Amino acid sequence: MTTDAISERLRVARQLMYDGSPAAAIIAVDEIVKDTADDNERLWALLLRLAAVVNMERTSEYTTTVDRAYAAVRLHGDAVSVGYFHALAAFASHAEGSVDRCVTHLVRSTRELSSVEKPERQVAISWHNLAVVYSYIGFHDHAAQAAARAREVAIAAGLSWQLPSLEVQVRHGLSLDHRGDTDGCVRVLRALLSNASRVGPDEDGLPGVARMDLPWLGFAGARLRALGHDSAIDVRRCLAAGSNDAWTADLRHFGRICLAIAAGETEKARQRLTRATSTAAVLGVAEAPRLKALSYLAEDDFASAWRSDREAFAVHAHVTEQLRRLIVDGVNARLDHEDLRRTVATYADRALSDPLTGLPNRRHLQDYVDDLFARAEPGVLGVLDLDGFSAINNNYGHLSGDSVLQRIAGALMRIMRRGDFVARYGADEFVLVLHGTPLEQTGDIGQRITAALYKEDWESLIPGADLSVSLGWTPLPTKDNVNYSGGATNLADRAVREAKDSRAKS
Repeated sequence: MTTDAISERLRVARQLMYDGSPAAAIIAVDEIVKDTADDNERLWALLLRLAAVVNMERTSEYTTTVDRAYAAVRLHGDAVSVGYFHALAAFASHAEGSVDRCVTHLVRSTRELSSVEKPERQVAISWHNLAVVYSYIGFHDHAAQAAARAREVAIAAGLSWQLPSLEVQVRHGLSLDHRGDTDGCVRVLRALLSNASRVGPDEDGLPGVARMDLPWLGFAGARLRALGHDSAIDVRRCLAAGSNDAWTADLRHFGRICLAIAAGETEKARQRLTRATSTAAVLGVAEAPRLKALSYLAEDDFASAWRSDREAFAVHAHVTEQLRRLIVDGVNARLDHEDLRRTVATYADRALSDPLTGLPNRRHLQDYVDDLFARAEPGVLGVLDLDGFSAINNNYGHLSGDSVLQRIAGALMRIMRRGDFVARYGADEFVLVLHGTPLEQTGDIGQRITAALYKEDWESLIPGADLSVSLGWTPLPTKDNVNYSGGATNLADRAVREAKDSRAKS
């Protein structure tokens, strides 16, 4: 069954989403998941559920919903479903405050969707979702490219795609205004409304675009009026259209604030700003202070307008700085991964490496320790355990937990000396083998390792997570300190147990 050849009940659930009824869609897909025997139907039902949960901003359900969809994608997914999943998971990561994981999902989604040759509806929707999230985080060039791919795929699939990605264009215009290019913002919003006016009306007399997109047209018109420019569309009618999800509620709220500013009701506009909800997710963190500045400007209170504009610039700059830090971290992560690839390139047997982190696994550790034992080479073995890791899995999901393990693996490869051995022992435990190192030197080495790990930017990966490490050391097994009788078996496990016994919170 292809993504377009879906069951009738899944088609009904999908239509509920398009009609602006995500809560009803969740009820429908939960019934499908409960009784279906078709793996593909269950997979797409879980993906549709994730889309509905994100649409309704049910943040408390993000972790479990992402984990369930990820498990289904890993078992039964193809490039289309994997790309679709990562586009949706990027929404959830962004809402949870993790730009790092958000960008990782976006890159993975882009790679998967770029490999799909057959044009299908779900592929076009996935590219659209990518464009939206790229615009959320301020990557407007990437957003435009993804939106263009969505149009290309939709046209090739014979779909009606008149004015897609309206929110991408609106958010691009706002970003220009937030950083001082108000003329650029006006050009973008005017072009958007000009294109909308050329689309024929539907049965209710509104522009012929999806009803869920009409509030974006309404907000674009309202924002132009707040900047002192006319708009030809019926702003209030467009704002009133669409569904009752949280994002649309935000658009209506801020659209009315813009109309109040345009009407000279500036005090009313500022009062409404104090009741603002999640504009950061929809219109950007700088939008509220920028609208406050426009309200003061309408009163000729230039000093207050300047202060509010400075606030808008400051929060916009903070987001930009976060993105710059992410780029640096991304380069570090790529270099770490290259080191891992070079390390495991010599492992002819894939059974000797951990598929998640790329590090040697428990079996390879055993072989390595056995070989050192046979050659009578001294050294130490350390066990590093992540404290609080189970809470990360429980609160943020196993996909986030996997990201932490991968970050730890890359960091350890960067920290350790050339020639040291690093393995994933299991779950959240890593083993370090330093041959030729005496036990009395492990105190300083352990402090260096833990200090370097604490300096990692965990906040950008798992905001608010309480992550620490414990590290214990023991001498490598030798024929002097183990009972050896013609065969080296379980030496590594024995050393790991001893290291755990000596472990202390670092």
